Amino acid sequence: MRRVLSFGAALLLTGCAVVTPTAVPTVPAQVPAPGGATTVTSSAPPVADDCGDMLASLRPPDPLPQPGKMPAGSTMAKIAERGKLVVGVDQNTLDMGFRDPFTGQLQGFDIDLAHAIAQALFGDPNAVQLRAITSDQRVPAVQHGDVDLVVRTMTITCARRRDVAFSSVYYEAQQRILVKRNSGIAGPDQLAGKRVCATKGSTSIDTVQALPQKPVAVGVADWTDCLVLLQQGQVDAVSTDDVILAGMAAQDRYTEVVGPSLAAEPYGIAMPREHEDLVRFVNGVLEQVRASGAWAASYRRWLGDLLPGPVPAPPAPRYQD
Repeated sequence: MRRVLSFGAALLLTGCAVVTPTAVPTVPAQVPAPGGATTVTSSAPPVADDCGDMLASLRPPDPLPQPGKMPAGSTMAKIAERGKLVVGVDQNTLDMGFRDPFTGQLQGFDIDLAHAIAQALFGDPNAVQLRAITSDQRVPAVQHGDVDLVVRTMTITCARRRDVAFSSVYYEAQQRILVKRNSGIAGPDQLAGKRVCATKGSTSIDTVQALPQKPVAVGVADWTDCLVLLQQGQVDAVSTDDVILAGMAAQDRYTEVVGPSLAAEPYGIAMPREHEDLVRFVNGVLEQVRASGAWAASYRRWLGDLLPGPVPAPPAPRYQD
């Protein structure tokens, strides 16, 4: 005769059985790095380079051509025929060249200069196409004719002057260090073996690699990638120009700029070497921007809250002819 267990008895027997729990493997969470972030393991040895007065540019015409009346056959006339000035800019550096999240428009100190050049060419500050490029795209964009000029926190160096022409200096920055607060890093002396982020193709990453403390350089496409890596603990510091770092610190109050200047970073507007007339024209526009007070007004609007102290005088131009 078949015995039938009641539901209660079956439950009792089941409850007495020994059940071995399934082991759950422990997998550490991997925080993804921004695309293209790489450890820079080597660099070309420093080369003694003498290009004379590195910061001297070509003297502007006197008088500067009036808007809409560019000399026939000039580079400016060809740009005018196209109807738009094409400028390579940044879209990730707060208050220098960034995309406003509310309007979607590119704006900042560098963007104001791009509009000023368009105003001088066309009589219309908005007759400009702003093309967002990364640090390592700046020189190729000029050489390949993708842009007419680049206004993107670009430091003038002898090496770069072999590839592009520069305007007179329009801004003087200093390379420093950004860290998390209470990190124990107060300057370059504490960077030995530390991972330090900078953008590829920048003078900043070269300076980091040349430090005697031998930090580990990490290269990225944009400065915002450096801030993300610092926030995620994947680098110990970020090193670049003080105005760029100040923008990062304004976005993250748990970070701070520390230490002395590592290098001077004089900014210039980059153009094709063969377009000397455009270089002279742009230098004439910069003369107007300095003299009219537009430079100081743009600094006050974009950088006054980022950088302590009074509005500085704009850099005095130097010319080689």
